[in-house]
Amino acid sequence: MSDVAPIDSLATATILQEKIRARRARVGIVGLGYVGLPLAVEFARAGFPVTGIDVSRAKTEQVNQGDSYVGDVPSEVLRPLAESGKLRATTDFSAVLDLDTINICVPTPLRKTKDPDMSYIVSACQEIAAHLHPGLLVILESTTYPGTTDELVLPMLSKSGLQVGQDFFLCFSPERVDPGNPKYQTANIPKVVGGVTPACTEMGRLFYAQALERVVPVSSTQVAEMVKLLENTFRMINIGLANEIALMCGRMGVNVWEVIDAAATKPFGFMPFYPGPGLGGHCIPIDPFYLSWKTKQAGIEARFIELAGYINGQMPHFVLSKVQDALNEAAKPLKGSRVHVMGVAYKRNIDDVRESPALDLLLLLRQRGAVVSYSDPYVPVLALDGIDLQAQAPEDGAAEADCVVIVTDHAVFDYHALVKHAKLIVDTRNSLKGFTSEKIVRL
Repeated sequence: MSDVAPIDSLATATILQEKIRARRARVGIVGLGYVGLPLAVEFARAGFPVTGIDVSRAKTEQVNQGDSYVGDVPSEVLRPLAESGKLRATTDFSAVLDLDTINICVPTPLRKTKDPDMSYIVSACQEIAAHLHPGLLVILESTTYPGTTDELVLPMLSKSGLQVGQDFFLCFSPERVDPGNPKYQTANIPKVVGGVTPACTEMGRLFYAQALERVVPVSSTQVAEMVKLLENTFRMINIGLANEIALMCGRMGVNVWEVIDAAATKPFGFMPFYPGPGLGGHCIPIDPFYLSWKTKQAGIEARFIELAGYINGQMPHFVLSKVQDALNEAAKPLKGSRVHVMGVAYKRNIDDVRESPALDLLLLLRQRGAVVSYSDPYVPVLALDGIDLQAQAPEDGAAEADCVVIVTDHAVFDYHALVKHAKLIVDTRNSLKGFTSEKIVRL
């Protein structure tokens, strides 16, 4: 006869629910990046004791000192939470033993072959499984392919012998963070959550409802996983369409920006998307390929995704041709010309350069023999092809360059001064809308 007392599943669920409602549940967040740290802060502000877990000792030390490295989390907000002990961080996964809930917010990159790299999720789940205990709510937030939670995470946690939906609870909830968005942040972005069982879904809903404004429960983890991919695939494909229209308009001598603005006056049946130098960030250029990869396993070809990915990937080359043509009109070859890039972050008003089209453009320019430089108040140093570039003051870079390329339209840039000092400008973001000058070449 076993000496181990049987688990009272009903009591386990009831106790966890009571802890969550009373905000006594000990919350854990694995991965303290631009998704995990804001989430940790929101639950700490709601009154929960929060433990952040990250493999980076530098990050955990900064969190414990109240020194934020995430733009959407001011140090003035983080510091009092750290000083009071309401939010602490560690690299030790044994902390899971003392937790009641744990959110997994680790990266899910694509390999060069465009198949998902699950190594970060696997590593986190292995650590959690080693310390899994009755009454633990586990929620995966990392963007991934439909089926990951049930097919990959659940088997790892079930090896403990604990029953999902009774002894522990497992959900998926897609992160919807939009870095640099002043209006929509973690607290007020509706939170979708789907569980392995209805009991799991309800536990996840109850948990998020304590700190976030609106929770949207769905019927399964697969639905929740698919929600994120639909959202970003929708954006990727429509941006791809806008980029293809821009290519067409460029050949026909039509102002694509005027076309889109006029079309946007239609009060129904049209939503404006805008072209640009390419897609950047960790989500839109990458997430749709999780879906493409998964559908290939089912023998389905994701043609829209593949085509939009190709078009968006060609935009840096299109911008390169715009720069080359503009210099030719000024009787200058691209080789040997000084080309200054305004903005290298993947979107305006943030410091994130992941997948930024500016990096592709800078490399293409260098390969063609141009002398490159850049300005970006959010990115003081940029590693490019083994060389560290230092950001220049915009006025200096513009005055010295043969051509300026606006890639990221940061709000802090003085566009009036840019038009005044630059000899030639290629504007990929329509930042100079309203300016009339022969020196301006628009996408």
